[in-house]
Amino acid sequence: MSNLYKDIIENGLWKQNPGVVQLLGLCPTLAVTTTAVNGLSLGLATALVMACANGAVSPVRRFIPSEIRVPVFILVIAALVTVIDLSINAFAHPLHKVLGIFIPLIVVNCIVLARVESFAAKNAPVPSILDGFTMGIGLTLVLGLLGAMREFIGKGTVLSGLDLVFSGMPKALYTMPDYHGFLLAVLPPGAFLGLGTLIALRNWVELKNAAKAKMLPPNAQHGLVEG
Repeated sequence: MSNLYKDIIENGLWKQNPGVVQLLGLCPTLAVTTTAVNGLSLGLATALVMACANGAVSPVRRFIPSEIRVPVFILVIAALVTVIDLSINAFAHPLHKVLGIFIPLIVVNCIVLARVESFAAKNAPVPSILDGFTMGIGLTLVLGLLGAMREFIGKGTVLSGLDLVFSGMPKALYTMPDYHGFLLAVLPPGAFLGLGTLIALRNWVELKNAAKAKMLPPNAQHGLVEG
């Protein structure tokens, strides 16, 4: 795998993660993550839209006049979101009812247009598709982790709502017995506190890695960077 693809994957999942680094798309991040299933579902839908939007824009980027670039990008994104919205409505209608307006709102999610504008409009199709997908997966991981934290602390369940996605599945993989819940976790303040915790953990890991790198001799640091 070339350095370009490695950088794209590392940026999407860690260095430029949309959820905890760029802090884009905060409305769905805070509103939908009451459960892990909701967060993962919306995150995967966003990742699919981002990959397809980048893949659709990249091949025709040279033929789009700069004056109408942004409207064309939004039109492409809106068409893809409509397909995703109708597909979820057809194959997972209960989940569609739960996610509601947040599926159409993917059209105006800052991260989707930002990656189309900053990457797909300047790069070849394959790297663009990978960039959109990894950025979307990075966001999905944040939505899933935040939803799992809020769900477990707030309701004492693990992956509740699986039956909304897969018929025949239990309503939750695990339910904590005799747990009365912690209401704050599933309310908007709980979303802010949970997201702040994830950001703090990510920054702590970065600081720890930076301190460890400083303790290495220069030759070892040089070899670490090249490797």
